[in-house]
Amino acid sequence: MSFTSETKKELTKIETKACCKKAELSALVRMNGMLEIKDKQLMVELITESPSTARHMFSLLRGMYQVQPEVLVRKKIRLKKNNVYSIRLHQNSAKVLTDLAIFEADGWERIAGISSDLIAKPCCKRSYLRGAFLAGGSVNNPDSGSYHLEIMTTYHDHAEALQTLMEEYHLHAKMIERKKGYIVYMKEGDKIGEFLNIIGAHPSLLHFENVRIMKDMRNSVNRLVNCETANLNKTVQAAIRQKENIELIAEHFGLENIPDKLREVAELRLQYPEVNFTELGELIPSGKISKSAVNHRMRKIDELAKQLRDKLGET
Repeated sequence: MSFTSETKKELTKIETKACCKKAELSALVRMNGMLEIKDKQLMVELITESPSTARHMFSLLRGMYQVQPEVLVRKKIRLKKNNVYSIRLHQNSAKVLTDLAIFEADGWERIAGISSDLIAKPCCKRSYLRGAFLAGGSVNNPDSGSYHLEIMTTYHDHAEALQTLMEEYHLHAKMIERKKGYIVYMKEGDKIGEFLNIIGAHPSLLHFENVRIMKDMRNSVNRLVNCETANLNKTVQAAIRQKENIELIAEHFGLENIPDKLREVAELRLQYPEVNFTELGELIPSGKISKSAVNHRMRKIDELAKQLRDKLGET
């Protein structure tokens, strides 16, 4: 089972108050519902591929409005394995749509966006977002390597209302148009975690955060290792270059002919090619010197080697 399916399954088990159930069902009906006139009667059909969401919608409709919806299951087109679940409501459809603030009470005009009365309470706002995610949401498995959560809805005004509602929690949600509707999405790992917490998906949130912490820790370790490796490579390459310069001076000029301070550093570098400048400064026979002093003396040796190479190149 996918991470999205697991998350939706746990969301359907959350017990809520009557006002919250109404807000959640409103989002489910608005986003998953289709209208049809059959035998001069209005029928509402709710369609989903999630069996847990189908059971949840059926239970909410029956519990809140004392109706007996019809349940149908069919195979998806193009020989896909997923089933499609249809919840058909034949009784009191107009009343249900009006009560859920989807249609106006005095006609068939659709209410744009999200009714403010429906989400007047903070708990109802969370429930509406939970219903929206159940109806049209998906979230990447954090193990996949990328963070992405989205909610798809048909109408532009509803997508804007969802984005505005999510921004009340500072989730940095964005919106984009697709062929079949509009997508409200997030790509920041910490904001996706906050969203899962808001809608009550706490087990999924714990798994999400555990994976995210492990990934961040692994990335930090990799960055440190890469940095240390790069520094070590630079140190090794510098030491090899310094050793070659000193050997060149020893062969063609003689270390005994250079200043004593330079000779001390040169002899120690030949003896200890693997140590850094700080450690090299502590080994000076005439007395400990600083890293910058070692660096200064080594630059003098490099300059002397360069001058010697230039002369050898001329001859």
